[in-house]
Amino acid sequence: MPEERKTINDFKLLIHLLKERKICKRTVVVWPEESHTQEAVCKAVHDGFIEPILVCSKQTMEDYAKKNAFQCIIAESPEDAARKAVELIRRGEADIVMKGFLNTDVLLRAILDKEVGILPKDTVLTHITVAKLHEYPKLLFFTDAAVIPAPNDKQRRAQVQYIVDLCHAFEIECPKIALIHCSEKVDERHFPYTVSYRALKAESETGAFGKCTIDGPLDLITSCSVEAMKIKQINSPINGETDALIFPDIEAGNLFYKTVTLFCHAKTAAILQGTMAPVVLPSRGDTIESKYYSLALASLISK
Repeated sequence: MPEERKTINDFKLLIHLLKERKICKRTVVVWPEESHTQEAVCKAVHDGFIEPILVCSKQTMEDYAKKNAFQCIIAESPEDAARKAVELIRRGEADIVMKGFLNTDVLLRAILDKEVGILPKDTVLTHITVAKLHEYPKLLFFTDAAVIPAPNDKQRRAQVQYIVDLCHAFEIECPKIALIHCSEKVDERHFPYTVSYRALKAESETGAFGKCTIDGPLDLITSCSVEAMKIKQINSPINGETDALIFPDIEAGNLFYKTVTLFCHAKTAAILQGTMAPVVLPSRGDTIESKYYSLALASLISK
């Protein structure tokens, strides 16, 4: 009989699965010049799911890489480090990119370079977060908190496909995807994206995104609360048990991300999708734990 696979519903189970499957990915760490990145990398190495390649300064090589016996490539600057990291991915010598202590736009410039970058032509780049909140019974996936300001129809379709695929990687057989708005009404005049929500829902019913259930527009509370669905008498296949949230724009996604981390102390992992290899793109203010979980997430989906 085929092995029965359990849904990965928290980060501890994710780490256990990586160890059980003996997954270990070559991870190029770009400019790891501060302690949080260094500690997250050491923890992931200790748990066996990454093999790091540091692209760093001479000082970091002496103080950190040699001390831990990590493979190291010297870079003269953050820009040089970003270019060298992307080159490793293009040559097939690394599986994952992790951003260290450099500005996001520096790394993105190298990733998006039309000639030597790692975003295939006509491919959408987006950002997905996975969060574990104390009061929610399962992991909550959402997009986009960092990359696309106001998704067009093509970008929103890609966001849906990426998040469905990621849910499947977490062994969620038929993920429930909520298209988020401030209400449950389509409003073409004030909120034209709600019209595209209706189109996405229709597409999903044809199987365009694979096995999933999509509904919207829905507000956040009804998406994530069975009780709220009942009180508002909303009939939705989501039934207040959403696995993933598609936000209308970066402002909504970013505010949600910062709210759940600051006020709800959510545990999070986040990656870029669309690139030739998963990219771990933490904020410089993210915790060691968040960076560690992001490495685990990238390791799970890396080909």
